[in-house]
Amino acid sequence: MNCVDMEKMFEYSFEKLEVWKESMKLVKIIYDVTKSFPISEKYGLTSQLRRATVSISSNLAEGTSRISNKDKAHFTTLSFSLAMEV
Repeated sequence: MNCVDMEKMFEYSFEKLEVWKESMKLVKIIYDVTKSFPISEKYGLTSQLRRATVSISSNLAEGTSRISNKDKAHFTTLSFSLAMEV
């Protein structure tokens, strides 16, 4: 069994979510776009956009590990709010 097959054996439930996959694509886009931002924004707008974008997928992943629907909904709401921020 090769490494690619091993990786697929241990796929987390959030990795199957289409919204999580799309959020990971957004992370790549934001990192690419912010590379062209002025250096003066390195610790301002660039940092904020990158951190918020990464948090979208992180909150989606964390929400899937929660037991109650209320907790799951909370993390989904956080992800949506972060997407609106971005």
